[in-house]
Amino acid sequence: MSEQQTVTVTVNGQTYQRQCESRITLADFLRQNCGLTGTHLGCEHGVCGACTILIDGVTARSCLTLAVQVDGAEIKTVEGLAPAGELSPLQKAFRANHGLQCGFCTPGMLMCATELLAENPNPTAEEVRRGISGNLCRCTGYDSIVKSVLSAAEATANPDEEKVS
Repeated sequence: MSEQQTVTVTVNGQTYQRQCESRITLADFLRQNCGLTGTHLGCEHGVCGACTILIDGVTARSCLTLAVQVDGAEIKTVEGLAPAGELSPLQKAFRANHGLQCGFCTPGMLMCATELLAENPNPTAEEVRRGISGNLCRCTGYDSIVKSVLSAAEATANPDEEKVS
């Protein structure tokens, strides 16, 4: 039987304080204790990237991180990309450019792309490929994903233009 600990985190702007086993992963904590199921679990070994989230603005594999390790941290999940219910420019670009395909890798891809665009708002296609290289897409949608990220960068740089292509 594992020891229970209190974990307090701010996820997508909302504070959660929950009791949990000290061995629970952050992915399971988010899904089971916070009700945020947008973070997907794929391999549970940190290889596929489906569970990627932002911890204090930096991408991390939530399947390899224990919830107790992030006590006090600011976390952003895919649900936090559109808090007002309207899709972010990145999400709109994924929809417009067929960057989602089956959708399983999408949360991790979106979170990696969020960090990439925060650090480099005008990446090249090669920089996008490098930025998402740690995330696996089983549908081979990489070209559409790269196009989506580039389109989001352009839409963010030119917010007066309505169309995301």
